[in-house]
Amino acid sequence: MRLTPTVAGGAALCIGLLAGNAAFAGATLDAVKKKGFVQCGVSTGLPGFSSTNDKGEWTGLDVDVCRAIAAAVFGDGSKVKFTPLTSKERFTALQSGEVDILSRNTTWSLQRDTALGLNFTNVTYYDGQGFMVPKKLEVTSAKELDGAAVCVQPGTTTELNLSDYFRGNGMKFTPVVFENDDEIRVAFEQGRCDVFTTDASGLYSNRLGMPTPDDYVVLPEIISKEPLGPAVRQGDDEWENVGRWTVNALITAEELGVTSENVEEMKGSSDNPNVKRLLGTEDTMGEYLKLDADWAVNAIKAVGNYGEVFERNVGQGSPLKIERGLNALWTNGGILYAPPIR
Repeated sequence: MRLTPTVAGGAALCIGLLAGNAAFAGATLDAVKKKGFVQCGVSTGLPGFSSTNDKGEWTGLDVDVCRAIAAAVFGDGSKVKFTPLTSKERFTALQSGEVDILSRNTTWSLQRDTALGLNFTNVTYYDGQGFMVPKKLEVTSAKELDGAAVCVQPGTTTELNLSDYFRGNGMKFTPVVFENDDEIRVAFEQGRCDVFTTDASGLYSNRLGMPTPDDYVVLPEIISKEPLGPAVRQGDDEWENVGRWTVNALITAEELGVTSENVEEMKGSSDNPNVKRLLGTEDTMGEYLKLDADWAVNAIKAVGNYGEVFERNVGQGSPLKIERGLNALWTNGGILYAPPIR
């Protein structure tokens, strides 16, 4: 069978990725420990998830995931460096080893989990794609957007979902493509497109950054499932385990009432066997991860449990004030659930 240039190029890319993955197999944790920090790929700026504050410090839910992992590995959440990446750059940066982990509002999908040579460790935020429009258009539903010009980032699941939604509803649209949210927000404010589409959390984040947020409205329709979470390279189970179980530890801590403020006290006084396993005073789980017994204690001290991370960055303690919704614990009406640490 003769391959077309496109197929041949894709095959070469896959072979290259597989070879690259083999080179990284089992090596990331050792390499991270040797260089003394975690290199974390984040967005170029999405308030609530990964952006810099007035002091130039990175903050956000995705940022805290990386700080927690650094704390689990080194006992110090500051031992992390951040690389801002566009949607087009993010996967290549992880595949090539430029970053150790990608924590950048990225949707877990079948293609990304297989053909791109990535493994997603967890879902850290359950999201869905929505639409934002100027109030002056007097649009109340996404089904009224036939013929609209829509601002969207290329190379994203957002772009694919947009096409599927309009085609499925017998509508037409004109894509207006920009590389990052900042460019889209400016174009949207200038009226170069009628609609801004991305994950709903991103819409609320970008709306907050506009000079007159009340002039814009997020429509009620959610048109997709967007499970967002960190990703690592395939073929390196040790590093994947560290990422996965650090996040699981933050979720478990919230379930058990362990916080950044009481973690040391609970470590010394709790009789709950689940707490003792989490905090390393019984059946030291850290050994299985090639980490110290205090790995989870250090992660929780660095950023708090999942609830603290959520509320501080995107919840009621933040300017975004997003409700927990699906991201609430399974015991509180959400779907957030961690496997047992035992």
